[in-house]
Amino acid sequence: MLCALFVGAAHAERIKDLATIAGVRSNQLVGYGLVVGLDGSGDQTTQTPFTVQSIINMLGNMGVTMPPGTNLQLKNVAAVMVTADLPPFARPGQRIDITTSSIGNAKSLRGGTLILTPLKGADGQIYAMAQGNVVVGGAGASGGGASVVVNHLSAGRVPNGATVERAVPTALGQGDVILLELEQTDFGTAQRMVDAINGATSPGQAQALDGRTIQVRAPSDASMRVAFLGRIENIDVTPALQSAKVIINSRTGSVVMNQAVMLQQCAVAHGNLSVSVTTEPVVSQPNPLSGGRTVVGERGDVSIDQSGGALMRVSAGTNLAEVVKALNALGANPMDLISILQAMKASGALRADLEVI
Repeated sequence: MLCALFVGAAHAERIKDLATIAGVRSNQLVGYGLVVGLDGSGDQTTQTPFTVQSIINMLGNMGVTMPPGTNLQLKNVAAVMVTADLPPFARPGQRIDITTSSIGNAKSLRGGTLILTPLKGADGQIYAMAQGNVVVGGAGASGGGASVVVNHLSAGRVPNGATVERAVPTALGQGDVILLELEQTDFGTAQRMVDAINGATSPGQAQALDGRTIQVRAPSDASMRVAFLGRIENIDVTPALQSAKVIINSRTGSVVMNQAVMLQQCAVAHGNLSVSVTTEPVVSQPNPLSGGRTVVGERGDVSIDQSGGALMRVSAGTNLAEVVKALNALGANPMDLISILQAMKASGALRADLEVI
């Protein structure tokens, strides 16, 4: 599939869509927990001993002592990893969403309940406690040796499933300045953003430190600084045109290019190679009175057909529409198109950065 975005004149975007404030970021949390109440679709305890050990430890913390050597046969429990993003300026008592993912061999987490699980940050401190009913966006059924699964059943979400217990200090700038960081490094966009901020406030209010960081003088008072940042984030800036780039996904065959891609005049020949593999049953009969038995086998047939590729002239393209029109004229499928683009880049006919992911 060839994905293309046709863009005419450049349009303005808000600063909040192009840059972020340095220090204002989310933090990842992770924890290990148990999902209980499953309908026989939990971990197989003979293959996941850590699930049994977790249950024994949990029951011990609740005052239930298990005799040594007890062999628990559990089917309704699954060990999971719990992950969450702690948003900036989160305060104790705030609720956040969490994701639970099975780490054993549970068939499904549908209908389960996550029991109280501490969520820790990179520093090992507990920042939230998670618990709640797991919502799985899928379904599955099996019977008679056949099974049907829709979507993914070994991971689910718990909306508002965690309560923040500890706040992360977030410094909104240092002293009388704040730093704006562009999502993508671009000297032209950085200078345009500086001009837009100075034009909307006062000359010298902002200055670019490099192609990604912009320093802005801000009021020292907390309430005035918040109001000032609210005005800064909504200033419109027309970003500079990005460099020409073609992104190729070799696994899915997707090709994406931006509006700056150009082609030089070239000629392309690409033959189509098809491989056909077929099998047919073969019956072997024994000789009369030999005491043998009839055997059914298979005979394979492999054929390869390669049609010659005609040499086609590809006109030079000055914009994305003409580039797509020239490539579509080849009649190539997505996988062929990847090979063609790589050859064009090697020959110098494709004026763009080619990135394979």
